[in-house]
Amino acid sequence: MEAEELAEEGKGTEEESIAKRRRTAATRVVNGDGDESVDRIVLGEPVPGDEARRRWPESSDEEEEMKARCHYKTVNVNDEIYRLDDDVYVKAGPDEENYIGRISEFFEGINRASYFSCQWFFRTEDTVISEKLLKMHDHTHDHKRVFLSNEKNANLIECIVSKVKIIHVDPNMTPEAKPHAISDCDLYYDMSYSDAYSTFENLPAGCGAMSTGLSLGFALSGKNLETSWAVDINKYACASLKHNHPYSQVRNEKAEDFLALIQQWDTLCKKYVQKNDTTDPDTDVSSNDDEDANEPLPEGTFEVEELLDVCYGDPNSTVKTSLRFKVRWKGYDASYDSWEPIDGLSGCPNRVKEFVEKGHRENILPLPGAVDVICGGPPCQGISGFNRFRKCNDPLKDEKNKQLIVFMDIVDYLRPKYVLMENVVDILKFADGFLGSYALSRLVAMNYQARLGMMTAGRYGLPQFRMRAFLWGALPSMVLPKFPLPTHDVVVRGIVPKKFSQSVVTYDEATTHCLRKALLLFDAISDLPKVGNDQPKDVMGYRRAPKTEFQRRIRLNRKDMQDYSFRGNDPSEEDKLFDYQPLKLNKDDYERVQHIPSKKASQGANFRDLKGVKSGPNNIAELDTNIPRVKLTSGKPLVPNYAISFVNGKSSKPFGRLWWDETVPTVVTRAEPHNQIILHPSQDRVLTVRENARLQGFPDYYRLIGPVKQKYIQVGNAVAVPVARALGFSLGLAYQGVSDVDQAVLKLPESFIYSDQEKVVKSSVGFPGDEVVESEHLGE
Repeated sequence: MEAEELAEEGKGTEEESIAKRRRTAATRVVNGDGDESVDRIVLGEPVPGDEARRRWPESSDEEEEMKARCHYKTVNVNDEIYRLDDDVYVKAGPDEENYIGRISEFFEGINRASYFSCQWFFRTEDTVISEKLLKMHDHTHDHKRVFLSNEKNANLIECIVSKVKIIHVDPNMTPEAKPHAISDCDLYYDMSYSDAYSTFENLPAGCGAMSTGLSLGFALSGKNLETSWAVDINKYACASLKHNHPYSQVRNEKAEDFLALIQQWDTLCKKYVQKNDTTDPDTDVSSNDDEDANEPLPEGTFEVEELLDVCYGDPNSTVKTSLRFKVRWKGYDASYDSWEPIDGLSGCPNRVKEFVEKGHRENILPLPGAVDVICGGPPCQGISGFNRFRKCNDPLKDEKNKQLIVFMDIVDYLRPKYVLMENVVDILKFADGFLGSYALSRLVAMNYQARLGMMTAGRYGLPQFRMRAFLWGALPSMVLPKFPLPTHDVVVRGIVPKKFSQSVVTYDEATTHCLRKALLLFDAISDLPKVGNDQPKDVMGYRRAPKTEFQRRIRLNRKDMQDYSFRGNDPSEEDKLFDYQPLKLNKDDYERVQHIPSKKASQGANFRDLKGVKSGPNNIAELDTNIPRVKLTSGKPLVPNYAISFVNGKSSKPFGRLWWDETVPTVVTRAEPHNQIILHPSQDRVLTVRENARLQGFPDYYRLIGPVKQKYIQVGNAVAVPVARALGFSLGLAYQGVSDVDQAVLKLPESFIYSDQEKVVKSSVGFPGDEVVESEHLGE
């Protein structure tokens, strides 16, 4: 039996397994089967009503008694204090192992019972990997490894058994380093798990394209915009951003920890930074550290030489988040540096004061009122079409959408002059556009001006469609930026939500105007050298001259591009091609790709061209049973079952080639050809990282950091640079006070349009309304 057939055989029981697990959780809540050994439960400090409504929007659960009347920050169960974000064991049914969860909410229901909400971890056997596979002779699973899911529900507090220490481990950690990293924990997780398509994955991240594009466009308006601070949970995205914006303070941490950090930093600056020459007696620490400098230290006491960094979180994996400083110990080298809580540094206030004063001078962290622009794309994974358990009735209850709330909380705290938020258009489709409406509502409630628009990347000079939603915000004292009108004639693909149909950025239908012809794949990548499936070099030469104006411009250096990220000479190598690497296909897939013809056809070139495939009724692909099934060198079938069954045989995407005279639908985060069109038109490989980067408008000098798969993720999650550049120009004009109160859009100057492209005169540019051409999902 082939692997694909085995997968098909197991599908019938997957829904039953999911339903069983969810019913078990629901039974614990409805029946109240708590642990009888629980003697005492004391609810801690209540959360103020406004904050509670913001953090935990009112539940729409069917059970009336589950609705919250009051939320709490802590709870005491049998003299053990539990806090939000604690990881715990939870009582399961008879003869079952305890469940594992992360506490996200404590509340008292209207029935006066005490509850906690919990985001579940899955053990390996809880996933699609059955318990039988734990005992295979050819591989093993680490019993300490768990997977964080997006499933969450409420349970009686009596169901809490005990705390459990769970740490996050980088999935790219070396086998040598991993045992040490997990030696001091009960469990660890390095991936998330979703029942949708049995997915195990890391959280994706972008790499600074919004910052780069905004800066480029802002410069064309006559002003410079510098990226001062950035935060991302993906360490490779952070490394790429830092490499290309070396003067930025880039922080690799969760957004919610960053918010807590800047709040505490503000408090420290108010305490230690003197704004005049007078001395505040409450902060007079001039002699505490030094007056006993010559006194011998008690045995076992270490002396702080210098504080190096600050964070809010749990870098030591102590299961306790707090404000911490990185300490260099006197008499020890950097290998002994450690993260210490501020409470443990009470004996050296001068060192804290010195660090805070220096950090304040160097602007290592933003302070309220000192930020001009906040831009970001908070992920809302809970709206993905690949998520079967999307919370349509209450999307903000989904942990996957939490980052939208955190983003707005950061805006609320820092109060920047301008806000620009980017997201997939699904934010305006899912649950009747609830999340988009929420974002608008938050800005307006904060007394910000707001403007929402949908922009298509191809209409600003790229050979891909890629529609995204953008939200402007501006303080009342500032001019609200406009949306830049399109420069290129590209047909909009995708579903435009009815509720926001008037937010498509386009010309008025009665207006006559000129647009440039749509850019094609040839315009973007035809100058690049030929490479094979395995190209390990991170840097190589161009070998060919540019063939189009797009290629000439994309090769410009930072100075000519007006990118001032380096505040001086560009140190990057001239005439070098970075990241021109394809994801290396395995032997079977590479052999399949070699059989895909390089041709232009009505249905493209794809798996349907392989020997043994025929088109049945309604053009549905099926195996030709009249001929023997062709095998690969490995003995596996040339035509895999998953290609035939994908979208019930209706798709032409598996192992599909792009073509030179086409516009690409959207740059994706994965380079596997199994269910998407990503093969080069004439070479037997997938598009390289650099080719994808060009389709996103990244200048060739923009270098990416990390493994090849991580580079694809960074590029695929980024904002298309020409779109960000156009928005940056609009922002620059608004910042300088340029305004036309009668218009919500503006026409871009000729400098945004490549001069060698033919113009097309249009009398109107419409939008497809509810016509479905291709639907995009966050998981692409």
